[in-house]
Amino acid sequence: MKKSLIALAVLAASGAAMAQSSVTLFGIVDTNVSYLDGVSNAAGTNAAGTNTESKYGIGTSGNATSRLGFRGVEDLGGGLKAGFHLEGEIFGDDGNASGFNFKRRSTVSLAGGFGEVRLGRDQVPSYTKFISYDVFGQTGIGQFMGWSDWNGNNQTTANNNNDANGIRSSNMISYYTPNFSGFTAGLGYGFDEKADTTNSKKGRYVGGYVAYDNGPLSVALSYDESSALVLTSPAATGADRNRLTLGGSYNLNVVKLNAILQQTKDDVPGGSERKVNAYMLGASAPVGAGEVKLQYALYDQKAIDSKAHQISLGYVHNLSKRTAVYGTVAYMDNKDASKLNLSAKGLGTIDARAGDSQTGVQVGIRHSF
Repeated sequence: MKKSLIALAVLAASGAAMAQSSVTLFGIVDTNVSYLDGVSNAAGTNAAGTNTESKYGIGTSGNATSRLGFRGVEDLGGGLKAGFHLEGEIFGDDGNASGFNFKRRSTVSLAGGFGEVRLGRDQVPSYTKFISYDVFGQTGIGQFMGWSDWNGNNQTTANNNNDANGIRSSNMISYYTPNFSGFTAGLGYGFDEKADTTNSKKGRYVGGYVAYDNGPLSVALSYDESSALVLTSPAATGADRNRLTLGGSYNLNVVKLNAILQQTKDDVPGGSERKVNAYMLGASAPVGAGEVKLQYALYDQKAIDSKAHQISLGYVHNLSKRTAVYGTVAYMDNKDASKLNLSAKGLGTIDARAGDSQTGVQVGIRHSF
């Protein structure tokens, strides 16, 4: 009898321990057919004698970034939780021909009443909040291109820890506050870890945001800085890139309105300031089992005295809670020296020529698990 009671007690204890921790496998597979017109021809001219050509084929991440990941949490008691998050991008068009890694996120965290602290590679806090203000969710040809690599950030391991567009950083410690009556904030510091006698800040990131959410209203302000970048267009060493972003949305139920105002500035030692002002207005509306999206953006590139206009229209139809089909049409109108291209993953090199426009179409399916 005693042995039976002891066995039951052991089973109960092990069951309780298992209930306090969990590990989840998750992911998204998003694959599409993409078409892009106005792509620069590397050879200079195509058969028709022009400097641009069309590209089409199977692409990826048109509505949401395809990914595969593992995340887990352990309840430590007293309101304290430990967690981990490992996530990498997958490419449905070629099966990750270049290999798989966890560069989207690889963090360990500690959370409680004080908020959350993360260690590792992650999206920078100044970017995380603003994804929701882009009606295309920062994916596909329709997305807002403010987080572009405007001046050619050279991304060799010796130069930088951050993505070229500045949306992720390695070697980072970040902190997210709890919600204080609608107010939240996030801060991040990415260690440089670069042996450079000429600039001890090489590869360093620092930034954060403050936000307020109350019912249908959401607003946020962020600032970040990446230090001592090595630029390639035109060449420059030791540039500090800082970005100031203001965004918001308001949900009227029948339509949701979004806006982003952003200034990106590269300060080049002994050189001129390279500045880009970007503006975005968007709207989305529920239609039956789907959603219609419309977005306009202006990119004022001061350093080259040129502008680009982008307009995007899309529709997502939900077949279930986890599966959707979608279609997006986008147009990028480059003026003067501007050569900003639409984002169509999976089509290879899709650079635009200076002053030329691009038109893109994506039709695909997205499944999450």
